Amino acid sequence: MASKGVRQFMRNWYAVEAIPLYAVIGLAVGGATWYLGRLATGPTVVWSKSNPTPWNNVKPDENIKMMDPSGNFSKSSRTMVERLNAPQPTFSLPALVDIPDEDVDKPDHDKRITTSFGPGVPAVVLGAASFSAFYNDDEHVRGVVPLRTTRLALRYGITGFDTSPYYGPSEIVLGNALKALENEFPRSSYQLFTKCGRFGNTRDAFDYTPQGVRASVARSLTRLHTTYLDTVYVHDVEFLAVCKAPKTSGDHQSALDAEAAAYGLHEGGEAVVHGDGDREVLGAIGELKKLQAEGVVKQVGISGYPLPTLLRLAILVRHTPPYEPLDVVLSYCHLNLQNSTLLAFKIAFEQRAGVKQVLTASPLSMGLLRPNPPAWHPASRDLRMVVERAVQMTMTPSGESGLPELALQYAFEKAREVGMPTVVGLGSLRDVHESARIWYEVEKRRLGENEEWKQRVKDVLSVFGEGKDGLLDRSWENPTFHDG
Repeated sequence: MASKGVRQFMRNWYAVEAIPLYAVIGLAVGGATWYLGRLATGPTVVWSKSNPTPWNNVKPDENIKMMDPSGNFSKSSRTMVERLNAPQPTFSLPALVDIPDEDVDKPDHDKRITTSFGPGVPAVVLGAASFSAFYNDDEHVRGVVPLRTTRLALRYGITGFDTSPYYGPSEIVLGNALKALENEFPRSSYQLFTKCGRFGNTRDAFDYTPQGVRASVARSLTRLHTTYLDTVYVHDVEFLAVCKAPKTSGDHQSALDAEAAAYGLHEGGEAVVHGDGDREVLGAIGELKKLQAEGVVKQVGISGYPLPTLLRLAILVRHTPPYEPLDVVLSYCHLNLQNSTLLAFKIAFEQRAGVKQVLTASPLSMGLLRPNPPAWHPASRDLRMVVERAVQMTMTPSGESGLPELALQYAFEKAREVGMPTVVGLGSLRDVHESARIWYEVEKRRLGENEEWKQRVKDVLSVFGEGKDGLLDRSWENPTFHDG
């Protein structure tokens, strides 16, 4: 039977003169199959030694996939940032009834946070950069943990959420979680803080134009499933603003007195625009003010790292008609065990710039005050070594370092004393429970009055301040553009 089939095939389909045609067709089909498979699974961008920061150079027509040839794709990859004209990734969630809601998802009601500062800003704000590859892997971000974390935070009374287009999928992940939870927590029950203007680390990844600002806000509204935003900051203004400073690292508190003129903070210089970068910042704020008048944005502010630059720009806004003082200013890594200089600058923000509310972020200094700081952290080698000493001196009997908890206690205590909301990255249920517990200890149990605790803080501060060139209250280099 088989031989009869072969003979029939040879008679009807096989011809010696057609062999070259069969070869060409077979090669074409095989090649097309390989190419389509490679296109579907392969990355457009390769992460290698010759291209160490590919996420800074994504073009609108490129797949947002990345490959590390070494097979070691670490958290420090900093997930791709989708620019305004790039395709948007999708993140799906199972039905809410299929997402676990167990005892660990319930708050300790005695530890609910009800405190707010200034114009009603929650004392503790969830930093949603944790919903990105800055701090967690893709599996974590795409799973149900962000929703469960968001839900537990709301149940604890943590009703503020800080995000940004620069934090990869953070806005999308947070927005999806809040949308799924809208029956339990309607939009009126929480505040959204996001940013505009920054989409990467290169000059062309910043867009402070009025059109760019408006487009960014519109996209954030869509991602976050809302018709308004409680606060929008112009993100990381130091990248574009003129650097008016005698130094770009170290202790900058002299900007408030002896070196005020060198930092552009002297009396009489309040309305001085120092260059095109300052004008771009003013233009972005101007567009946010229009959106504020339209009711789309409730509060307008700026965010960034170097305190003298933030203060100079905040003063400039106040003295540039027709603008009014900024509603809010956010700085990060300047109220923690290693650097608490925001406490000194807060008074100047309020009195000289008329800022209604100053916020602090990163009480653990972007993970620096943990046993294993992220590889991408900008801290110097010397500072990392001092942190390692602090980690060792705070080891507990269980073999874990007590530095992260002490750092959060210190940051909460100092922020509470001066009425400053704290943005803290919360990426898991445990993070939320721990932060609520620590806030309870600080506010209700008056941890700051405990003599043993004060001595522990003093011991760690002394480590950072040791030597002629101590690192206490010293900021690292101001951020600048990456090549690319």
